[in-house]
Parts: sequence; C-alpha cells; structure tokens
Amino acid sequence: MTDFETNARAAEQAMRDLFPATPLQRNDHLSARFGAEIWLKREDLSPVRSYKIRGAFNAMRKVLAEQPDQDLFVCASAGNHAQGVAFVCRHFGVKGVIFMPVTTPQQKIDKTKIFGGDAIEIRLIGDYFDDTLAEAQAHCTRSGGHFLAPFDDVDVIEGQASVGVELLDALPKAPDLVVLPVGGGGLSAGVKQLFSAVAPATSLKFAEPLGGASLRAALAAGQPVALDQVDTFVDGAAVARIGSHPFAALQDVPLNDVLAAPEDRICVTILEMLNVEGIVLEPAGALSVDVLPELADEIKGKTVVCVTSGGNFDFERLPEVKERAQRYTGVKKYFILRLPQRPGALRDFLEMLGPEDDIARFEYLKKSARNFGSVLIGIETSRAQNFEKLFAKMEAEGLVYKDITEDELLAQFVL
Repeated sequence: MTDFETNARAAEQAMRDLFPATPLQRNDHLSARFGAEIWLKREDLSPVRSYKIRGAFNAMRKVLAEQPDQDLFVCASAGNHAQGVAFVCRHFGVKGVIFMPVTTPQQKIDKTKIFGGDAIEIRLIGDYFDDTLAEAQAHCTRSGGHFLAPFDDVDVIEGQASVGVELLDALPKAPDLVVLPVGGGGLSAGVKQLFSAVAPATSLKFAEPLGGASLRAALAAGQPVALDQVDTFVDGAAVARIGSHPFAALQDVPLNDVLAAPEDRICVTILEMLNVEGIVLEPAGALSVDVLPELADEIKGKTVVCVTSGGNFDFERLPEVKERAQRYTGVKKYFILRLPQRPGALRDFLEMLGPEDDIARFEYLKKSARNFGSVLIGIETSRAQNFEKLFAKMEAEGLVYKDITEDELLAQFVL
C-alpha cells in the first residue's frame, strides 16, 4: 500500500465521525440509455451537498493534530468550499473567518452561516474573487490564522481522494471507467493518485467546462497557465488556473482523456436529471454526466462511475438554465425581423407560425423607420426542425430577418 493510499484511507475513516459515506447508486435511466452499468457517486448528498467538505476536513484535521493550539482558520470562497469549511469549523470547535465577494448571492451566505453557526464569521470583501482572496490571505498574516486552500493543497487533495476510496469499497470490483469533474483539480488529482496505486486498469476521463478548460490549457502548455477569459456559469468549476499541486498529479493525463462540456449543453443535462430522475445537480455537479454521450461507443457493456460533485443549485437560476437548454437544443430562437409598417403586416407574420410554434417574446426595438420597424422576436417550438419551415415561409414572403440566438454579445443586451 502506497503512502498516498494509506493517507487517503485514513482520511476516509476519520470522516465517519463527521458524516456517512455518500451513496453509490446505479442509475437505471442512464444505464439503459448507454447500454452500460452507469453508477453515480452522489457527492451532492454530502452534508453540505458537495465533496468540498472532505478536503476541508482532512486539512483541518491534520493541522490540528500537529498544532493543537491553532484555533483560527481562514478561507476565501463564494460557494461549496466556504460551506465545507464552515461545517468543519463547527465540528472541531475552532474559529473560522470566511471571506466572500460582496456579489455573493444571499442564499450562499445564509447556507454558510447555517453550517458554521457561531463558529464562523463571514466578511464580504471585494467585487471580484481575486480581491477577496488577497484580503483573506492578508488577514491570515495579520492574525496568525491558517489558510485553507480550496484545491491547491496536498492535504485537501488527499481528503478529496476519499471519494475514490468509498466508491472502490462499494463495488465488488474496480469499475472500467470513472468520469471526474475538473475545476481547480483537487478531486481529480486525488482520485487519480489513488487509482494509480489501487486500480491502475481503470480508465479515467476528466470533464471540465468549455469556458473554463484550465486542465486542457495546462496540459497543452506543460504547466499551469491562467486562462484569458473564464465563463463563470459553471461556478463550481470555473477556475482560471488549475492548481500547481493538482497539476503535478495530472500532468501525464492524455489530452484525449479531457473532455470539454459546453455550458448550454450542461443545462440540458441539469434539466434531464431533474425532470427524469429527480436529482438536483449544480452545473459543476452535472459535468461528469454531461460528457457521457461523447463516450457512448467506448462505454457500451462496461461499468462506469460518474462523480456528481455537487447539488448546491439555486432554483432562481432555473429559468436561465431552461433558456440556455432550449437554445442549445434548437427549440428556441431569437431573431430581429424587419417588419413592414402597414396594416395587416403582423397578422401576415403570425399566420406563418406552425401549430407547435409559440411566441415567447415580441417587442419593437425602435420606431424611427418610416416604412419598416425592427422587432425582436423569440419563438419556442417543440422540434428544432420547425424553424426550417418557418424561415422558409418568411424568406418566400421576402421578409428580412437576422437570427441572433448565438450572438452572445448581442444577447447580453437584449435577451
């Protein structure tokens, strides 16, 4: 048994004082869809609805073992790491100061307060996370607190590896494939090191958001690099630069084993899991399931484990998720129509709509044109093919229009 395996198993055993092992559940829906044995490692069912509690617990446990008098821990986070740190501070009876951006949603602040209770203090600093992080680290220097990193820490990585320990213990034999979400890299690095030692025949695939592909960028450059731009929709995995410690464990991952999940497609997966299975996943928590279609040929007849890493989904985001999913599947489109300003012009257009077409938005953008007016129109339908028929009718009547569904810059202003 390697030192890493020994430490990961020790961390997993110590966690039983805090919470039971999260379930490993066979998913009938996905298994039937892909002709495979698909299992979900339900980290969304941990006490804080994500795996982040593991790394925070292990790091704090080890610090307190070496420095029993350390009674102050500090972190910077607007999400799952903050909630994990808060829960663990209360468990160990130590003081925690959690720095969050001023822009953090109140729901996340409230949940962190609930998990930490009187053991923690929340400080809202900065509009952007970099400002928040800098202030948290400065506070550590001033106060002598111990900074708990969300992923770039060997003890955190070791704690996240307990996910792998549990899933291996729950199956009669090692799975053929494990699909891991990647953000900062702590979870994927921990599980990879464990499987390299315990189950080297198991294949690993890594799923990261298309707008935050920090692992792929690091592998291409041969070292961690900062992305120029990050799409923050998958907030639990939208990391500009993968951690140095995680990358040390992941640097030999083949590029073909890293899959990029488009943010809008993740929305389709979130809705499918919610509507079909009743499973609530946050965008990062859906990553491993979202990439299964790309692995369909490879996984037939095999045993596959997808780590659903988190379920901290704010249902106020549901309209946005539905909107993005509809746009991705092609059943909702927005376009600018140049409509003649004459009696009956609107009626003529409405008569072009099919029985499955529904107007979701209709508004004039300007009324300055003398003979024509520009109209913003949103159409929902049941099948993407219906738009081919609608656009053909519009073109036959000589109507001028521009499809702006995929125009991200324009969409920020009008959608």
